[in-house]
Amino acid sequence: MNHNLTLFGHTGDVVCGVDEAGRGPLAGPVFAAAVILDPAKPITGLRDSKKLSEARRDALAILIKRDALAWSIAECSEQEIDTLNILQATMLAMRRAVEGLKIVPSLALIDGNRCPVMAVRSEAIIKGDDKVAEISAASILAKTARDSALMTLHEQYPHYAFDRHKGYPTALHLERLRLHGVSPAHRKSYQPVRALLGGADTDGVTKESANPMTAQGRVPA
Repeated sequence: MNHNLTLFGHTGDVVCGVDEAGRGPLAGPVFAAAVILDPAKPITGLRDSKKLSEARRDALAILIKRDALAWSIAECSEQEIDTLNILQATMLAMRRAVEGLKIVPSLALIDGNRCPVMAVRSEAIIKGDDKVAEISAASILAKTARDSALMTLHEQYPHYAFDRHKGYPTALHLERLRLHGVSPAHRKSYQPVRALLGGADTDGVTKESANPMTAQGRVPA
């Protein structure tokens, strides 16, 4: 983990880490988080959220919210994803997360290869969620927030089994989509959903013109 990029480090910057969760799923919002860590309260075990167990993510999320100097979680809805496309919706969620911080950072370190357009100076870091503690913390908050939102969606639409696949295009999810049709929580610009909307004779599916979104809607998380 690179600890040279922490708050008040040698660069003199107030650094926030930014990451997203939920680009690849067929349903639910895309989430982003921004975190400014407190160097006086180091948090052990921060790393890419995908490399942590659910229990460990949940435990670390509590510590991050308790000990960070500032944190913020934001989202873009399914409707915004369908309107903007997933890339632009992700960038917007990231910007919202940074703008939601109670402390204004001077540098935002973004996981990935591109940065959202925003007032704060930013730098993209490929695989940053396993290199920079602030980005790892943001990764954990975004992932746990999205998983929680999908559990709420499961309560609303239990027949889709969102509690098991979290919206990702697993065999189970695709089977439930074919059986029950498209719910309001599904991203209608994503190909498997769009195919059902444009298909004929599928029980429970409303026929409507497909949104002309492209493969951007199928970028994995």
